[in-house]
Amino acid sequence: MSKEYDFSESKRGPVVRVPKGKTRITIRLDDDILTWFRDQVEKAAGGNYQTLINAALRDYIEGGHETLEATLRRVLREELRRAS
Repeated sequence: MSKEYDFSESKRGPVVRVPKGKTRITIRLDDDILTWFRDQVEKAAGGNYQTLINAALRDYIEGGHETLEATLRRVLREELRRAS
């Protein structure tokens, strides 16, 4: 095998460098969430599901969504209305 391959000038590390401004992480997502993002990319006839997840997170952060407290209050009001 040593005659076939010459690793004398090889370097350790990732094959593809992470671009500036990006950080490589490991994250655990529910299977159905990941499937949904992959399906969206497939329906769009291409793209990258990781880029789509990043865009969704950015939209959420920049979207000025209501606080958790406001969400809970809204949901409780809606449920109390339904129950009465």
